[in-house]
Amino acid sequence: MFFQNSNKISCLESDPARVAREMQSLLKWLADNPNINARMDYENLTFFLRSCKYDLERTKKKIKCFYQMRAERPEWFCQRNPFLPEVQQLLELGVFLPIDGVDDEQRKVVVVRTAAHDPKLHTQNNVFKVSKMILDLLLHMEMENCSRGIVAIFDMNGVQLGHALQLNPILIKRSVESWQAYPCQPKKLEFVNSPTHVNLVLNTFRVFMTSKMRSRVLVQKYGCSIKCANLPKELGGNGPDYTELTIKWKCLVEANSKFYQEDEKYKSILKN
Repeated sequence: MFFQNSNKISCLESDPARVAREMQSLLKWLADNPNINARMDYENLTFFLRSCKYDLERTKKKIKCFYQMRAERPEWFCQRNPFLPEVQQLLELGVFLPIDGVDDEQRKVVVVRTAAHDPKLHTQNNVFKVSKMILDLLLHMEMENCSRGIVAIFDMNGVQLGHALQLNPILIKRSVESWQAYPCQPKKLEFVNSPTHVNLVLNTFRVFMTSKMRSRVLVQKYGCSIKCANLPKELGGNGPDYTELTIKWKCLVEANSKFYQEDEKYKSILKN
């Protein structure tokens, strides 16, 4: 989520009476619309409110969109047992790695390793599924850090034609829509170690992005522009390397299997 007018956000948060009123309105709206089937705990709803700058109608739209997306994409949000073989394989590869701490602008940084998997062995839907499992756990564990925005670094080192062929236009559209549905939309999308033909694929992504999201895309052939004390060694930093981060997040996902059992319940009830 992004605070383009942080002073306005601070003022709103310093008015607990108004926040309480908006929270009550939100709870009543969710009670009147049980088909949305959202998590109704205070922390989750506050997360959505903050991401929408405490605009109640905008918050309702965001919540509805997010939980509808979860219902419409069972290939990503169902069967999230960390010990399923296909999940274990991708956890071991480290396809999605949050970096410890935040960057110089206090935003959470994640690395998406676009070529860590073998397209002959792993489906792109399973890659997205595991990535969202880790993202959901990250939001649960580090809500405050994520509330200041997420920076996604797409490391394209080793990317091959097979990886590109997995990304058909429908899957690309769904991927972009999912990023835009989350309450923590990315502040920056930086593609590093990019091959010369990367724009052939990125142009399809751009078609489905909002103008704001398109403006946040940066393609780098060499180096990474993100200033972060814990940037992995593979990206020129001094933080834990990919292997260390992979072990850490695999252990965290496995230790939170009950979280996924509970979290899977929350998705819109679609009408036949």
